[in-house]
Amino acid sequence: MLDTHCHIDEEAFDADREEVIARQRESGVEAIVVPGVNVASVVTVLAVCHAHPGYCYPALGLHPEDVKEDWQTQLSYIENAIRTHREELVAVGEIGLDYHWDKTFVAGQHEVLRRQLLLASELRLPVILHNREATQDILHILREVQSSIAQSPDRKLTGVFHCYNGSVETAKQILDLGFCLGIGGVLTFKNCKLADVLHELAETTPWLLDRLVLETDAPYMAPVPHRGERNESRLMSYVVTRLATALGTTEEEIVLRTSGTARRLFSILPAPSD
Repeated sequence: MLDTHCHIDEEAFDADREEVIARQRESGVEAIVVPGVNVASVVTVLAVCHAHPGYCYPALGLHPEDVKEDWQTQLSYIENAIRTHREELVAVGEIGLDYHWDKTFVAGQHEVLRRQLLLASELRLPVILHNREATQDILHILREVQSSIAQSPDRKLTGVFHCYNGSVETAKQILDLGFCLGIGGVLTFKNCKLADVLHELAETTPWLLDRLVLETDAPYMAPVPHRGERNESRLMSYVVTRLATALGTTEEEIVLRTSGTARRLFSILPAPSD
């Protein structure tokens, strides 16, 4: 299994980070993508990834919830960090739009997203997209940016919609844009309809499994039966079980296909022993 979205650098893991990472390895988690969210996390993401090369892979970006009055200063710093560390980064992210808590800086969120998408396309890095209550705006901006780079063969824009929990119709639009869906603990929640959405989508999209990647959003979004606890990468096994049932396949097939997709998307090579 590959965890394509784990905030192992965050304070929730400060007391036992090394033990947690050791548990992930022992549980069959082969690699972890560690997304940044703001200026402070540039340091923490790179530190944990440098401490675990070939296992923890860094991404850097400015999260929409961190777009405040000083967003131009923050974004400039993060853009410079992305350029400086381009060769070790596997993605630009976590970036996107979030209208849930505060819409004061919506215009700023849009500009921050556009600039980071353009930078990712220039550097040929995938993006990790956060989307909360902003689906149509984020799709519009993606189409706008893809159109603007369409005549540049050396630029492309792809990535993953983190923590997907939308409709069949929205999923089709995302897939049409060439993006993957990040599937995490929400799939196991009691009232979640995502399993039905994926089942229906698979009936008309036989290649769907090659556009899904596993993730945790750890320490958040722990799957049932651990909901409310600190999440860890090893708990993706519950997501694998639920996803296999939804798609009518085996857990082994889920792990094999999602891991292959994640490795291709983030340019993560198998370990020599794989």
